[in-house]
Amino acid sequence: VTVFGSSRFPESHRYYQLAREVGAALARAGFAVMTGGGSGIMEAANRGAREAGGLSVGCNITLPREQKPNAYLDKFIQFDHFFARKVMLVKYSCAFVVMPGGFGTLDEAFEIATLMQTNKLERFPLIAVGGDFWDGLVGFVRDTLLAQGTVSPEDVHFIHQVETAEDVIRVIGEAVLLPAPRPASGSA
Repeated sequence: VTVFGSSRFPESHRYYQLAREVGAALARAGFAVMTGGGSGIMEAANRGAREAGGLSVGCNITLPREQKPNAYLDKFIQFDHFFARKVMLVKYSCAFVVMPGGFGTLDEAFEIATLMQTNKLERFPLIAVGGDFWDGLVGFVRDTLLAQGTVSPEDVHFIHQVETAEDVIRVIGEAVLLPAPRPASGSA
């Protein structure tokens, strides 16, 4: 499962903590967690996955500032171009979690939505986590894009807006077959 989100949130921010919970929940559900490999939300999701005993993967991008591989990656690959990085972040995932973020996060989310809309990608769950952060965007899609006929009603329904890590697992479970959960530490 790929988790997208801002590199700018510090460890003390509530969205960092939420992404860490999401990463851990995904790992406990048996998923590898893949991110852009940087700081902020990406670090938090990778950290949560690793702390829960799951596989933590990063697709890092070379940038003049903000981006270096975070310390919680089991494996990472370095990219020079966004387009190649986005292909890798999408190709091997069966669900996409979009945490709060900026232009890069929106670019990634809308790329996935476009690929699903045009049937270039299976309609895997696209999950917007963080509640009120997404209210304006989801409202715009529904009240403007749909109302003006630039998207279809079925295009709006594959964006799932949720609040918690448990909600993320529930949405994925409703859409895809969950892998076998990881046994708790110390169990046989």
